[in-house]
Amino acid sequence: MDTDESFPESLDKNKVATYLAEKKAEAFLPYLYDEEVLITADTVVVSGDRLLNKPATEKEAREMLQVLQGKSHQVITGVCIRDLQHNILISDSTEVTFSALDDQEINYYIKTFQPFDKAGAYGIQEWIGLIGITAIQGSYYTVMGLPVHRVYQVIKSTYDLRY
Repeated sequence: MDTDESFPESLDKNKVATYLAEKKAEAFLPYLYDEEVLITADTVVVSGDRLLNKPATEKEAREMLQVLQGKSHQVITGVCIRDLQHNILISDSTEVTFSALDDQEINYYIKTFQPFDKAGAYGIQEWIGLIGITAIQGSYYTVMGLPVHRVYQVIKSTYDLRY
């Protein structure tokens, strides 16, 4: 189900990911049954004072990657864990450092991997992550789009898990 991913311009950029994750959960709420747990997530990239969401065009993707290359930025993933009794929001942030990328590398990545569904126009698990990311401080899975370690801890503390 497609969800409108717009958000208020006045919203703090560090809260956009959780806002969008909750918005996605609300879209599915009418279909949720007792005993079901819904997990939705959204990821954004923050570079300086710029919020980079998903690029709509090749030009936008190129501009985003040019902004990110050669420096560090924050990747923030927001998660909504929802059932009929709970609405839990969590957020996790990871600092990612890119090496300098040349135009040929950026163009190749965009043409080959079509990163239009990815915040900041890149996927850490794809070619550009392999050749371009020099360091991360935080969780790899947060950058991929789901901080599994955080989700597990919330589920473990909220629900009666049986192994």
